[in-house]
Amino acid sequence: MKIRILSMVTVCALAACSTNETGNSAGKTVSGVQSGKTTKGSELIPVASASRTVEAYKAEVAHRISHLHRQQVYSENPQPLLRSVVVVRYSVNADGSLINAQIQRSNKDHETEKTALASLKNSAPFPKPHPQLLRSGRLEVSETWLFNDDGRFQIRSIALPQRAG
Repeated sequence: MKIRILSMVTVCALAACSTNETGNSAGKTVSGVQSGKTTKGSELIPVASASRTVEAYKAEVAHRISHLHRQQVYSENPQPLLRSVVVVRYSVNADGSLINAQIQRSNKDHETEKTALASLKNSAPFPKPHPQLLRSGRLEVSETWLFNDDGRFQIRSIALPQRAG
């Protein structure tokens, strides 16, 4: 498990960059998001993604979010009964900018909804999606945030298996 976590952190460090955005706690939808392309510390500006499938691209984005929000991410297996499962549908344009994001499914835990949206927004811009993944100049994706009771999360595309009950 330590090797998996170390690998995840390494991949995230390679794919990471920063943004000058702050979280949006005003509502459930983020649209027209603009992200700065500055560097901060050792975090790099994202480059073109090598991923040729939506699932691989989702994993890249999940690694980036997990790296940039590592204080909010738990590294152990998710607890058997999760506090919340939040599904977010978002769109990325050809240059990796987040176009919009909205809650697609939730148990109405507003705190975890805000955390999921803010972690996504604050991690943009993302690697530029491969052109074959784009439809009408954008890539639309659904991703799931899995929340433990303490409010920390993992993202389903890269989450560890849930602990047995």
